[in-house]
Amino acid sequence: MSADERLSCLIGNIYDGALDGTVWPDVLREIAGFAGGQAAGLLSKDSVSKAGTAYHQHGVDPRYMQHYAATFHKFDPMAALHFFDVGQVVSIPELVPFDEFCQGRFYREWVKPQGWLDAANVVLDKSVTSYAYLSIIRAESAGMVDDEMRRRMSLIAPHVRRAVLIGRVIDLKTTEAATLADTLDGLSAAMFLVDAVGRVIHANAAGHAVLGADDYLRAAGGRLIAGDPHANKVLREVFATAGEGDAAVGVKGIAVPLVARGGERHVAHVLPLTSGARRRARAAYAAVAALFVHKASLDTPSPPEVIARSYSLTPTELRILLAVVEVGGVPEVAEALGVSSETIKTHLGRVYAKTGTHRQADLVKLVAGFSSPLAG
Repeated sequence: MSADERLSCLIGNIYDGALDGTVWPDVLREIAGFAGGQAAGLLSKDSVSKAGTAYHQHGVDPRYMQHYAATFHKFDPMAALHFFDVGQVVSIPELVPFDEFCQGRFYREWVKPQGWLDAANVVLDKSVTSYAYLSIIRAESAGMVDDEMRRRMSLIAPHVRRAVLIGRVIDLKTTEAATLADTLDGLSAAMFLVDAVGRVIHANAAGHAVLGADDYLRAAGGRLIAGDPHANKVLREVFATAGEGDAAVGVKGIAVPLVARGGERHVAHVLPLTSGARRRARAAYAAVAALFVHKASLDTPSPPEVIARSYSLTPTELRILLAVVEVGGVPEVAEALGVSSETIKTHLGRVYAKTGTHRQADLVKLVAGFSSPLAG
């Protein structure tokens, strides 16, 4: 199998994960092999409590997953991943100084005993309080994340993101191919099966309601038309390329924004119906893609993200700031993060300088000032 064929097959398997969550461990194994890693996971992390959830994983000892959930999520540098852009490939040295990482408990007691060294991570989606991400772990024998691993991650990350977002809309653990159309008909989100020119082959009840409103989406001559010219252009391009195979869809149309006349925002996601568990729907309806449309959630930066931007804090400096507020003094923070007190003092000095503060009490007031008045 050529490299292009391997990539196309992998992308097809990724999209099957949107319909059948049970395939993700095998897909993650393929992704790890393609990217040059030895383990992989689809995870989410709460940006406030730091608690992490592994929805699917490959290559990590279940005992260590239990240890992570019970103890080591508090020391995980992935807490800083929330402050990077969606789709950006981020390695551990970009989250925390690598020498400090190697001195901490997370590396010494969780990473190193498994033979790991580094990880390539990509934020797939994020909200004010949490974020979902793909992590590909690199073994010591393979070395640090390199340019080739970043390149390969950038090829597959948009497809993983699309599959995860669509899977969230469908919200199913498994879907039988033979009953795909019936399942889609029962969704509360609007769904349209379309051909390569955007002609509506099938729509569920919610989809018919959207077309009946004749607002941000309408049907003209049987073809689906978005009210916004740019969104319409993107959708046309994605529909046209969907018939050429999963890999052809590329990075376009992952989350296409649609705005109603009254200002209400919606998001459209396109799932190619080219192979795997999606092929029968294509054969039955002559459709090349399924379009899912749902109301957009409010996308507001979290208070920590706003603080970091306001004072140009690095991920490590922000981590120390929040730890001081949540945990207490330097000795307590050093113990909680698994690094030396001198290291904490060094970063804390930089935080004071950037924020114009002088005491830990000032930092508490600063963070409180950024808290949302709508919280709680």
